[in-house]
Amino acid sequence: MADEQKCLLTPISLEELPILAPPTPPSTEQLQRDAGYYKAQQLLQSMLDSGLISLSEYNKITLLNRKTFSPYLAEIMPDITG
Repeated sequence: MADEQKCLLTPISLEELPILAPPTPPSTEQLQRDAGYYKAQQLLQSMLDSGLISLSEYNKITLLNRKTFSPYLAEIMPDITG
């Protein structure tokens, strides 16, 4: 029985896997947008931690920052309800 199962397995090497599209490095513009978003969020977090804004305000501004800066991985960031 074990010999029958061994015959059913097909070895696969990485060379045989299809590559759909080669990875592309981010553009300078994308890096600048991501850096701007990161800095804005750091400042926003500092304001929240200091009690200058509420969590609701933090979430609303975070949504605006995502629209304004369009960070590279925005589509996989957690949803925020304003």
